[in-house]
Amino acid sequence: MQPASIITCVECGGRAHLISFAPPDRGYEPGDQLVYRCEDCMDRFDVINDDIEPPEETLFG
Repeated sequence: MQPASIITCVECGGRAHLISFAPPDRGYEPGDQLVYRCEDCMDRFDVINDDIEPPEETLFG
C-alpha cells in the first residue's frame, strides 16, 4: 500500500511531506520507516508504515 504523500503536522497543523523513498526493488512494505518534514515548522516525523487498510467508505462521502 502506498503511504500518504502529505500528512498533517502534529506540532503546528501544517502540511508534512513524505521525504523518504521506497526501495526500488520492492516498494513500501509494512514495517518500513517513513520520514515526513513539515513545510511550515520544518519538524521531522519518523513514522512506521503499518499494514492497516484504509476504510472503504468515509463518513463524509
